Amino acid sequence: MSSPGSRRNSCRAVACGGRASSEGNTRRRGSSVSYLSSGAQAEDLSVSLSQPIITITFRFLLAVDLWLSKQLGVCAYEESAWGSIRPLVRLVEFSGHVVPWLIGTVYTLLCRESVVEQEIMLNLFLALILDLLLVRAVKTLVRRRTPAQNRSDILSAFFVERYSFPSGHASRAAMCARFFLAQLVDTASMRVLVVSWAALVSLSRLLLARHYVTDVGFGLAMGYCQYSLVERLWVTWDFLQEVLLMRLRESFDRAYSGLWTVNWKL
Repeated sequence: MSSPGSRRNSCRAVACGGRASSEGNTRRRGSSVSYLSSGAQAEDLSVSLSQPIITITFRFLLAVDLWLSKQLGVCAYEESAWGSIRPLVRLVEFSGHVVPWLIGTVYTLLCRESVVEQEIMLNLFLALILDLLLVRAVKTLVRRRTPAQNRSDILSAFFVERYSFPSGHASRAAMCARFFLAQLVDTASMRVLVVSWAALVSLSRLLLARHYVTDVGFGLAMGYCQYSLVERLWVTWDFLQEVLLMRLRESFDRAYSGLWTVNWKL
């Protein structure tokens, strides 16, 4: 027969063996869980790396665009790095707004007596309307939100833009600059002045954090190509007079023929 002490020792051995086996199972479970978690992370990484190269390149360029635009917005607020020159930058920005350009073009068109000058101003007015419509159409189609900007400006409060792609100021500056270089400017100094103005207007949109870099770049390319369309569809003064006279003649003919269809009563 076994003694009580030996029975106690055997029970303790069994208990210790049970604890050891349970601890071993727990460790094995923990190691399996950690293995599964690491495997899941590796799977997620492989999925992200298995995306098309075009998507990865697009996201990389978009990140560069956001970073560069943020770095260039040094006049976004009065407390910014270059906030002291913000009023001057806003003045340059206003020089590329569509309202003063339309008012100035119509005023010049009505005041000029030369037919050639009136024809140039007429096509400039039509080019401004074309630029306004095309920019609005692209913005509505793309619907890219504008970056964070100071909403306390007077112009920003009355002419706030919901979408930023492309930059209307940049496209207008490029189109007007090419228009002036082809039709009105004939000296080297004026050419430098016109090109510098277009560059400063485009740069002002970045310094004030109104647009992203890609918005301004696409706007410049769009405005440059718009003049080619304006030049191809150039409206001459004689053609405009012929169209107006034709419309008036058709109106008079309809009115004159309508008089004979009326039943006159004595």
